[in-house]
Amino acid sequence: MSASLGIATRSLRNVRRLPSAFIPALLMPVFQVVAFSGTYAGVTQIPGFPTDRSVNWYLPMAVTMGAAFAGLGTGFSMIRDLQTGFYDRLRMAPTSRRQLLLGPYIAAWVRACIAVVLVTIFGFALGARPVGSGLGTFSLFIAGIGMATIGTGWGLGLAYRFRDMRAAAIMQLTLFLGLFLTDAQTPIPLMDGWLEHVARWNPLTQVLDVARIGFIDGISDRDLLVGTLIMVAISTGAWLFAFTGLAGLDD
Repeated sequence: MSASLGIATRSLRNVRRLPSAFIPALLMPVFQVVAFSGTYAGVTQIPGFPTDRSVNWYLPMAVTMGAAFAGLGTGFSMIRDLQTGFYDRLRMAPTSRRQLLLGPYIAAWVRACIAVVLVTIFGFALGARPVGSGLGTFSLFIAGIGMATIGTGWGLGLAYRFRDMRAAAIMQLTLFLGLFLTDAQTPIPLMDGWLEHVARWNPLTQVLDVARIGFIDGISDRDLLVGTLIMVAISTGAWLFAFTGLAGLDD
């Protein structure tokens, strides 16, 4: 466990040493919640829109994206460590592969919590208010930690396989596609065409339901359970993807 904590501490210290690698990913979800809730404020006038506050709809989307990028940030750092040869030296240390993986996960969870808190503060400043289930901001932390876990496994797995900046482009592209091909912008009942079918079957739509349950009426406990199970399943798959990628470095 000490090795994992050491790796996590080093990753968090790099935030101070290389703020350019962390601050843009932190400010992007803040920009999104400000831009979307302001630009699309009139969307609440559409019959059937589930809230009278546009920020209540867009805040959970921005939080989950910020947390996911906190996870992907570990992948960006891993690419740098692989290219400099630092990670090769780290793999020679007498520690297990699980501890080598756990360190970046711990760092990603801490960074995700920072993103969730910062974006939520801006959301409340813009008028977001908890409603419905009573979970309030706790639902944002559930979804945030889940998305950070998914992003970390996906980012590390790609970094281990490509070992260069090609992985970074794939990380960002797949994250944007995964989240924006959901009901991130508009509720599914108000969609039409191919996007409606994609969003309905996209598992990240259920993850967004987990984030929104404290801010939107009409999301049931069953939606919370289904979304949480989906996060666990995807997180497990992402961890296996990262673990097999780490094992492949020995080949």
